[in-house]
Amino acid sequence: MRTTELVDGFRHSASYVNAHRGKTFVVMLGGEALAQNKFRSIINDIALLHSLGIKMVLVHGARPQIDEALAEKSLIPEYHNGVRITEEDAFKVIKQVVGGLQLDITARLSMSLSNTPMQGAQINVVSGNFVIAQPLGIDDGVDYCLSGKVRRIDVQGLQGQLDSNGIVLLGPVAASVTGESFNLTAEEVATQIAVKLKADKMIGFSSQKGILDSTGQVIAELMPNEAQQILNGIDSESTICVGTKAFLKASIDACRNGVSRCHFVSYLDDGALLQELFSRDGIGTQIVTESAERLRRATIGDIGGILDLIRPLEEKGILVRRSREQLEMEIEQFMLIERDSLVIGCAAFYPFEEDNAGEFACLVVHPEYRDADRGSLLLNNIISQAKVRGYSKLFALTTRSIHWFLEHGFDIVDVETLPDKKKQLYNYQRKSKILALEL
Repeated sequence: MRTTELVDGFRHSASYVNAHRGKTFVVMLGGEALAQNKFRSIINDIALLHSLGIKMVLVHGARPQIDEALAEKSLIPEYHNGVRITEEDAFKVIKQVVGGLQLDITARLSMSLSNTPMQGAQINVVSGNFVIAQPLGIDDGVDYCLSGKVRRIDVQGLQGQLDSNGIVLLGPVAASVTGESFNLTAEEVATQIAVKLKADKMIGFSSQKGILDSTGQVIAELMPNEAQQILNGIDSESTICVGTKAFLKASIDACRNGVSRCHFVSYLDDGALLQELFSRDGIGTQIVTESAERLRRATIGDIGGILDLIRPLEEKGILVRRSREQLEMEIEQFMLIERDSLVIGCAAFYPFEEDNAGEFACLVVHPEYRDADRGSLLLNNIISQAKVRGYSKLFALTTRSIHWFLEHGFDIVDVETLPDKKKQLYNYQRKSKILALEL
């Protein structure tokens, strides 16, 4: 990587570092992810997130490891309605597998070798009886034996460990109030913890880059109902692994119960977790309760974001320079598009009441987001505002975007058509083209 790319990447990630610091993430490490060679890199990335001030609960699965261990003991797994029936002989094996994995993960998080990302990390890994289980019982005459479900979560205990800068590590086996242990699904444990802790994110790993559409492209964002339709369409012949389907269902449940975002990333792509969390578009799929992107009116707290967006164009002479003080006075005139708390587009609407007209100005969309026609979204919003005010005309001045305005119905007009106040401010040296749209 060239030095400039490294510096630019580091600078662009700063806003995400600030946004994530102090937040709570529940990370679901499925057994499939644990079995991969790249799992060491995932652990390194989790340690990095912890060092950035993110509160982490790790919930690990063990599905493939359990199946392999049972097969070695010639124990054939039984299922009812897709749920494992856990008999006592099988449960002895399951506890050994889960306990071994938990110790392995703890050991990896305890590394502090020189010249590695874990150097100096000094992570306190905490496990305990934060999840209380209960038996699933009998369904359609079938006894699930030692298979269980979550009864309650010790939220206060978990929060205390997180506030003490520890990483909490939990597996799919939990104790009950009667002193027994039960086999749970890691997805349910992760979901219940995320919901009860009011976690900011729940993150899971799959063999694919995320949820794919019919052309094999990653779907960047899904609402819970959309994700449910995909889940309903997955049949037994699908190549999507059991763990991915289980986490997809868990994500839908989590979002519907207050977790605002659930992320899918690939355990096969090195650094996928960091790319998902610290880049504008991410790399995987998000299940979200509301879109990561929204159009809204600007407030005084958006001054910095707008300045970051418009300064490069001002320096090139494409926009007339606006001072921070001017922006503060005019902030109510601005509409913006926000994505993940970052301003990626803006435009201003200046009224000229006495002339029954308005000016559409300062249209800027971040270079990485110009393909989705967000400029049109901002224009249509301001056209609607002008119509509500009963204006008959909207005008704009530009030196570079003449064709864009023509494509959106504007016509080129002369200076004399401008409102008198605007005409007095017209800069003949810039020679901006004047375009008008009849409303």
